[in-house]
Amino acid sequence: MSQDVPIGKSQVSLAQLNERSREIFRQIVESYLTTGEPLGSRNLSRLITTPLSPASVRNVMADLEQLGLIYAPHTSAGRLPTELGLRFFVDALMQVGDLNDNERKQIEAQVAGAGKSVENVLAEASGLLSGLTRAAGVVLAAKANVRLKHIEFVQLDPTQALAVMVGEDGQVENRILNLPIGLPPSALVEAGNYLNARIRGKTLAEARTELERALAQGQAELDQLTQKVVAAGLASWSGGERADRQLIVRGQAHLLEDLRALEDLERIRLLFDDLETRREVADLLGRAESAEGVRIFIGSENKLFSMSGSSTIIAPYHDRAGRIVGVIGVIGPTRLNYARVIPMVDYTAKVVGKLLAG
Repeated sequence: MSQDVPIGKSQVSLAQLNERSREIFRQIVESYLTTGEPLGSRNLSRLITTPLSPASVRNVMADLEQLGLIYAPHTSAGRLPTELGLRFFVDALMQVGDLNDNERKQIEAQVAGAGKSVENVLAEASGLLSGLTRAAGVVLAAKANVRLKHIEFVQLDPTQALAVMVGEDGQVENRILNLPIGLPPSALVEAGNYLNARIRGKTLAEARTELERALAQGQAELDQLTQKVVAAGLASWSGGERADRQLIVRGQAHLLEDLRALEDLERIRLLFDDLETRREVADLLGRAESAEGVRIFIGSENKLFSMSGSSTIIAPYHDRAGRIVGVIGVIGPTRLNYARVIPMVDYTAKVVGKLLAG
């Protein structure tokens, strides 16, 4: 599976396949999604509703192979779908299921039961998706969109303090600050008072911009040591995307449950390596932040997971103002049960959004 195909475009039209070709192709894909194994012409001729000899089935398979939808692994006479074939199946042939009432209630109860902490809600949601789909659950949360309620400085020793930031949604975050030598305790109190008078209701990005401008223009009305505390606080908030984006991954162990061959084990090892490069995973997930609805990346459609042959199904979630503030979904083998996973990811994203909107 090495074709590099555009996201959401299969490069093959449904009109190029007659009813017989569609049925044979569907059987090959569904067999792969269920078993991971190639499907041969003899077994195919028994599965399809139209009576066809194995020789006739092989002729249809040759046409599908010429279109780039299936291929023959060198160890077998059977056929597997290519990435192009999987994309075509997802776009043109797959019937996406819907969740029943019990499944919806299970998702709502489990995510809501995580408590009021945003981090707990997101961790519970990613763990839930992992358990339901037997893949790795992932969440990318944009911390910069959390609106601040309060900040407090706690001195740890003469050279360090703990900055405790509380968001309007109850999220608490701690950062270690380096303090100027000889800083009196009163400077921490003054810095906290100054910040609390200006940050309430603002995002980290908004607070940074305003405070940096005030300090640069000498409008801070603070002594030099206290200004240094405020500047240190700003520096700790300015760690770039890595500091502003929280990546949660749950349930990688599920990916080890269904290995059938040594190449499967190698593929999962590569996927684990990919998941360790958290910045790249965050960048990949961030590609869904500008889109509405579920996004599906199959194999080399995302360069990060092209070596491990993995698929990503993700959906954005919103805050109370309707802004996209993060994405949630799953990462797993290309033979995910797309028809079942897509509605699960979509509904979980909606539940998370409702909870965060309060």
